[in-house]
Amino acid sequence: MKKILFASTALIATAGVAAAEVSFGGYGRFGLQYNEGATGTEKETRLEQRFRLNITASAETDAGVVFGGRIRLQTGEENEGGAGGDGPGAAEFNVTYGGFRLDVGGTADLLDSGDVVKFYGYGVGLTAIVEQANAFEGFDASGFAGSSDTTAQKVKVVYSVGDFTVGASYTEDNEAASVDSYYQIGFGYDFGAVAAGALYGERDNAASESYWILGLSGDLGPVQYNLTVGESDGQDEVAYGLSAAYAVSSATTLTAVVADSGDDAADTVFGLGFNHGLGGGVSLRGGVGQNTGGDTEADLGVRFDF
Repeated sequence: MKKILFASTALIATAGVAAAEVSFGGYGRFGLQYNEGATGTEKETRLEQRFRLNITASAETDAGVVFGGRIRLQTGEENEGGAGGDGPGAAEFNVTYGGFRLDVGGTADLLDSGDVVKFYGYGVGLTAIVEQANAFEGFDASGFAGSSDTTAQKVKVVYSVGDFTVGASYTEDNEAASVDSYYQIGFGYDFGAVAAGALYGERDNAASESYWILGLSGDLGPVQYNLTVGESDGQDEVAYGLSAAYAVSSATTLTAVVADSGDDAADTVFGLGFNHGLGGGVSLRGGVGQNTGGDTEADLGVRFDF
């Protein structure tokens, strides 16, 4: 992320505040996307595009406590064709000091953030057309608000000391978005060769629906892997997901994913993709796979990060 300092507005000389900083970063991507399961007015093959700009600001007190905030502007395509823009979304606020971090507002919950369990693993293709999280039904994973739509507000606390991390999050109910309140707690430990984590979540609804998930991730030479297993009240069996990224060379990486919910009505998710760096933060990406509906999805395009 490249940082731009505004001396007149971002550097503030006030009592108790050393300096404030504003930075911009994000990515752009465009290409083609195919979905065999397109229905109604949805296009089977369509142009894919997204431009995402994150705007972050932070200020540090004399005591070393950092206060920050973030908003996002974004444009993207629709399944029916055409494109539009959203933003800014709900703001995220955060406070960090040492190994402690507090996030408030339009932020990610504990499962989505990946602080203790890598829920999504290594996605396939330009747009992560398939990923291991696709097979996990009944799990709450709400991320940083990137559009102008109303989102449920969250509070998340994470504390890390050495290789140990513990965290918790609470998402308030939102009738406009039909979201029940829920909480998540979890912990993780990095053993060096492998990192392990566990998370439990429960919704505040009539059924008190709950779920748990365990995760392992690490490196095997040039191969990076991520494994998750979990169960929820929204599925009959234990679900699993496994994804990996293999560095063919310094510029090219292959990604693969397989995941299954244990539900006979849902198909096994699998896919294979690639990421080839062109230099300067630009990469050519693509992939093909099968979703839980048994339909083939594929994409191909270019992404540039800034």
